[in-house]
Amino acid sequence: MAELSKTKRALITLALTAGFGGSLFFALRGQKEEQTAQQEQAQLASTVVLKGLIALDVEAYFKDERVVKRLAAKRLPVAVQRVGSRDMAAKVSAEQDFLFPSGVVAANQVVDAARKANLNAAQVSPFHTPMVIASWEPIAKILVANGLARAISPKVYGVDMARLTELMLAKKKWKDLKEASAYEVTRSVLVSTTDLRRSNSGAMYLALTSQALLGDVVTDRATAQQTALKLAELFKRQGYQENYVNGNFDDYVAIGMGKAPMAFIYENQLVSHAMAKKGVSADMVLLYPQPTIVNKVVFVSLNERAKALGELLANDAELQSIAVEYGFRIADTQRFMAALQPTGLAVEPRLSQVVDPPSFELMAEMIDVVAREMAQ
Repeated sequence: MAELSKTKRALITLALTAGFGGSLFFALRGQKEEQTAQQEQAQLASTVVLKGLIALDVEAYFKDERVVKRLAAKRLPVAVQRVGSRDMAAKVSAEQDFLFPSGVVAANQVVDAARKANLNAAQVSPFHTPMVIASWEPIAKILVANGLARAISPKVYGVDMARLTELMLAKKKWKDLKEASAYEVTRSVLVSTTDLRRSNSGAMYLALTSQALLGDVVTDRATAQQTALKLAELFKRQGYQENYVNGNFDDYVAIGMGKAPMAFIYENQLVSHAMAKKGVSADMVLLYPQPTIVNKVVFVSLNERAKALGELLANDAELQSIAVEYGFRIADTQRFMAALQPTGLAVEPRLSQVVDPPSFELMAEMIDVVAREMAQ
């Protein structure tokens, strides 16, 4: 009887152990399945396309297959839509993950709109480009002869913006300048720009000439209005102006000195052109306004994944190198200069005279004044 009882106990123990083991097996399997599901969900979330609004300046960059592949490999794919930089603030919503406007003025407007919408905005500037005047060697020599510019290095000139602005406001014509035989025309001395009502580069020209006129950055509304009223004729007397950034540059490249003796552009436009064409025309030169404005392309993220994208654009070596191919300057000046060297295009390596534009409220005030004057 004792042996039988012992056998029963062993069988019961075995049954209980088997039952517990089975329960443990199913519990562990369920836990593993749950972990797998969570991993799949995390992986899916990490590959969800980030939606963004971008400036024209970086549209080609985001379309580059190398950029597309690199972002996909980092599980940060994007779908972008081109929007005017100054139009972005009105389009800020939770539907976007990021916005990438051209210029700190537009970026500050975007950040302000994001905060008003209770969206957590963060900023980073992955690359930048100075505002320059694309011109021609004969024009540069005329400016030098008249004390308006000086040679910095071969085919690189510094332009005294205060003197040039004063001369333009005085309505001087090219034929009235000393040693103007290479461009002895009856046209007024003007720098051609894009339409500041639509284009950031046009607005930066207004910011730069306002600083040149005053000798300082505009800091109050009354001064902004008075200054803009004086400078409005520099835009009115240009005649028709393109409302997108490439229009002014296209005239410079395609039509030449007769149409665009001096064209206000982003430096990256001529740099990227030189890289794509593996050189530039022999008499193409860059005039650097002194002082000038460095235009930052500012990435504004509205969530953590978008913030990670901005940091990737700013720090990934491959993405930074591709940005240089599109003419942008990066933190590594040597890499920028090395990439440019084979083209033969001369640039100023390090900019020493740089100013900031006025606040976005004052810029908006100045643009409104000029726009009203142009409409009359």
